Amino acid sequence: MTRVSDISRIAISTGGGDAPGLNAVIRSVTLAAVRRGWEVLGIRDGFHGLMLPDDYPDGGLVRLDRDDVRGISHLGGTIIGSTNKGNPTAFPVQSTDGGWEEVDRTHELIGMFRQHEIDALVTVGGDGSLTIGNHLHRHGMRVIGVPKTIDNDLDKTTATFGFDTAVNFATECIDRLFTTATSHGRVIVVEVMGRYAGWIALHAGMAAGAHSILIPEIPYELERVAETIKERESRGAKYSIVVVAEGAMSIDGVISTKGKTVGQEVRLGGIGAKVAAGLEALTGRESRTIVLGHLLRGGPPTALDRLLGMRFGAGAVRALEEGHDGVMVALQPPNVIYVPLAEATASMKTVPPECDTMLTARDLGINFGD
Repeated sequence: MTRVSDISRIAISTGGGDAPGLNAVIRSVTLAAVRRGWEVLGIRDGFHGLMLPDDYPDGGLVRLDRDDVRGISHLGGTIIGSTNKGNPTAFPVQSTDGGWEEVDRTHELIGMFRQHEIDALVTVGGDGSLTIGNHLHRHGMRVIGVPKTIDNDLDKTTATFGFDTAVNFATECIDRLFTTATSHGRVIVVEVMGRYAGWIALHAGMAAGAHSILIPEIPYELERVAETIKERESRGAKYSIVVVAEGAMSIDGVISTKGKTVGQEVRLGGIGAKVAAGLEALTGRESRTIVLGHLLRGGPPTALDRLLGMRFGAGAVRALEEGHDGVMVALQPPNVIYVPLAEATASMKTVPPECDTMLTARDLGINFGD
């Protein structure tokens, strides 16, 4: 293990989908490291700044100092860029015949860290990025992970930054859709992000008063949702709001996808339109679909996400100072703790069917398609 006194230069990368609060982490890591006399380098676009240096005429590494991170905590996105196509263990490379193949460039990347005299890496990302971080750790790189995802599906941490902002915005959108739904007597289906976890759909749907919420954890039958809509109509409510997680699965096991490209995860989406069409056919009620999509990733982070990002960033630097390696900073209220990356990425944190939030939703009469 590298001695703490030997640390003089660290790097930070932000990978995967962007999330509100990333810049708060970057600022926190930079200020905490500079206070300890360490130099901070930002790697552009995940690991592309190192692995595709020719794409950056002015350099794939950005030196970060106090001036560079001044006033960025309230900004969405990430000042060093991100990508969900740069997995160094399966990096997309074009072959001589024009096709694409995936190549393991791990040892090459580790060599680049050594070449630039980078003593440790703070990698900020979701399960994919942190799995890569754990892989680099096993190959000799000193790594601290910071949990980032609007999906809130990372295990071993109570919350990830970006989730609160996504839920708040989704709730505001659903609030607005209530007014047009009531005016026209329509069924409105709102599709939200979340991958294979239903946290955003559940929290935003409940907060906004949705009548049905479809999440990946509970396979749905559209007929059950239609029954709720018809029952509401019999009581004089001629509109309904249905919130659908992009990874929601029907009772026959079908998940709606948009395909996959080399070096990238399967793209989910399209479930909202399918649900809306099905409900219109079953109920005779005019149905419309709204896909919030990347709107949930954008914009300024909430105060909660800014604070959590700052706590995680400073915690990552403290972890390095204390001699930790191969760990993820995690929220265990009221503290930030360290958990092994291997444990944090071993399984996905999904919505427990019997958790209090789910029990509350059922007590309120919310239908989950079961």
